[in-house]
Amino acid sequence: MSAETPVPHIIVAGNVNVDLILGPQTPWPTPGTEAVVPHHDLRPGGAAGNTALALQALGAPSTLVASRGSGPLGDWLQAAFSGIPARWTRSERPTAISVGLTHPDGERTFFTHLGHLEDDGAGPVLGEIALAPAGSLLLLVGTFLSPELRRAQAGILAAAHAHGLRTALDPGWPPEGWTPAVRAEVAGWLPACDHLLVNAAEAQGLSGRTGDEAADWLRGQLPLTATLVIKRGPDGAVAWRETEHGQVSAPPVRVVDTIGAGDTFNAAYLWSVLQGRTLEACLERGVQAASAAVSSSPRRYGSPRQVQSSTAATMTPSNP
Repeated sequence: MSAETPVPHIIVAGNVNVDLILGPQTPWPTPGTEAVVPHHDLRPGGAAGNTALALQALGAPSTLVASRGSGPLGDWLQAAFSGIPARWTRSERPTAISVGLTHPDGERTFFTHLGHLEDDGAGPVLGEIALAPAGSLLLLVGTFLSPELRRAQAGILAAAHAHGLRTALDPGWPPEGWTPAVRAEVAGWLPACDHLLVNAAEAQGLSGRTGDEAADWLRGQLPLTATLVIKRGPDGAVAWRETEHGQVSAPPVRVVDTIGAGDTFNAAYLWSVLQGRTLEACLERGVQAASAAVSSSPRRYGSPRQVQSSTAATMTPSNP
C-alpha cells in the first residue's frame, strides 16, 4: 500500500484484465470456419496492468489501483501482481478478458468482455490520492473500458491536483469511436491534465485533425504548462511542453509482440518525469523501453541492445 511508500511515486489506475493473445492471423477468417494460429499467450494485462508490470521491472516506485473478478481467474489475475503495492477491490462479475488477434503487419484487433471492469469506481482511486505525498504522479489509463471510472474522471483529476499530485492521461480508444460526444467528453478532462499520452491515431481521432494541426489543437485544450506526447510506434515519439519540443526516433528492432508497447512507453516516460529528467531524456527512455519490450519474449525492459545481448547469451550453450 502507499502508506509503505512515503516518497513521491506513480499511482496507476485503470483497466487490469486477462489478456489472451492469438496470432498472427491473416486474412480475416470467413464466418463459420476455423483458423489455426502459430502462437498464443495467456497473461495478465490491460493498459493499467501492463503499465504496472513495466514500472515494477524498471524499479519505479508505484501503486496500482485495480479490481478483479470472481472465481479462480480473478485469483490468478491478482496473484500475477503480488509483488506490486496495490489497492484491490473485488467484483462479483466475471473477470474481464481481452482476446487480442495479432496480424503479420504488427497491427492487432481486440475483443473485450468488460466483466469486473464495469464495477471500477472512483472511491479506491480517491483513497489512494489522499494517501500519496505531494509530487506524486497519477496516471489514468484505459478508462474507456471502465464506465464508472470514466464518468468520474474529471473529478478524479481535480482531486489529484488539489492534493498536490501531477496527472497523466492515456484513455485509449473509445469502443464507440471518436464521436463528437466523445471528443467533447475528453476535451473536458484535458484542463486538469499535466501529461497527455496518446498515439498518432488517437491524436487524430480526438482532435478530428491530422499531423501538426492535430498537435496544435490538442495543445490548445491543455494547460499552458502541460506536456503533449504523441507515440508513433516504429517512428518513435514526439512531445511539446511550453516552448520545448522533443523528438526521438525508435531503433530498428525485430518485432515479437507490440501489445502493451504504449503502456511500456508510459511507464518509462513517467518514471523519468518523476526523476526530473529533461523532456528529450523522458522520451528517449520511453522509446527505448518500448522498443525492448516489443522485441523480446519473455518481455524485457532494458535497451534493445541489452535485450538482444541477453537473449543471445541465454541461447549460447555453456562449455562442458
